Amino acid sequence: MKFRISKESFLEALQQVQHVVSSRTTLPILSNVLLEAGGGMIKLTTTDLDVGVSGTVAAEIDKEGSTTLPARRLAQIIRELPAEEVEMDIDAKNVASIKCGPSFFKIIGLGQDEFPPLPDFDGAKEFTISQSLLKDALKKTSYAISNDETRYVLNGIFTSFKESKMTLVATDGRRLAMVENELEFPASHETDVIIPTKAVQELARLLGDEGEVKLSLSDSQVRFDLNNSVLVSKLIEGNYPNYRQVIPAETTERVTVNREAFLETVRRVSLLSSDKSNSVKLVFAPNQIDIIATSPDIGEARESVTVGYEGKEFAIAFNPDFLQAPLKNLDTENVYLDLIDEMSPGVIRIDSSFLYVIMPMRVTQ
Repeated sequence: MKFRISKESFLEALQQVQHVVSSRTTLPILSNVLLEAGGGMIKLTTTDLDVGVSGTVAAEIDKEGSTTLPARRLAQIIRELPAEEVEMDIDAKNVASIKCGPSFFKIIGLGQDEFPPLPDFDGAKEFTISQSLLKDALKKTSYAISNDETRYVLNGIFTSFKESKMTLVATDGRRLAMVENELEFPASHETDVIIPTKAVQELARLLGDEGEVKLSLSDSQVRFDLNNSVLVSKLIEGNYPNYRQVIPAETTERVTVNREAFLETVRRVSLLSSDKSNSVKLVFAPNQIDIIATSPDIGEARESVTVGYEGKEFAIAFNPDFLQAPLKNLDTENVYLDLIDEMSPGVIRIDSSFLYVIMPMRVTQ
């Protein structure tokens, strides 16, 4: 196997697939990237047996073939090379010689026979989604995924295809983010799946602002085809909790607030919340919110924001990180804070289909 390739495009292709490679694997082959040369292209594939990703890049191929090489080591070498064109020659024993300007490297690989193949998706349910739509939906929900491994079904995004809608939900039990979008698909394709965190992170990296992504679902796996790349992942098995029951049916107070100003104020004030009392108190009065953080051993911070509000005066406390998360990931000018009282969950909404439920904390007077 022998080819010549531009350093920049080779490095970009390696960086796209190398995140999947685990540094703590017991199978040496899983530390490697599978390189397959043919038809003027190099195909690169990595997997950790749960998530696999592959991509292609153009190259001048002198001799077709395939091998596997240590993924991270190869990416480090290519990144440091001094010139633009890289020449690689891999012999029958999977030893790769890399030449670039005055530099020469030799690295030892493993045969491709041991490399686990990505699963096939014959007869899978297929959905076509706009990349920008899916990218936006993941951005608005994925920060709420739980990382508590004892509640394994929450370690991913619940994805539902029902009634011509695609619904994405993430929750860790103390907050919940949800986005719903119209999507055309046959009624026979209706289904619910849970896509694990690692696949969500890889997908977010691969998604662009243009074009479409083809999503294929088998009984236990999901596949995404986009931008000359393929991402495959196992699905999380189990029943996702009934998330609709935590969304308040009706709220009594609505506050309209400038998202950017609210975010900045909460960020500043929360500098004086402590690990022990990790909360900020929102005190509502006509046309303003006072945002307060008090910590007996540190001090106090207080700032007010002008808002659209004509309701009763009351106070509610939230975890500042949970309050900031959706504000950072939305891009609308205003958000609506829908509330009932100091003890009930608050809901953040925008004019399009998004909602975020956040549980209150006990207010200390």
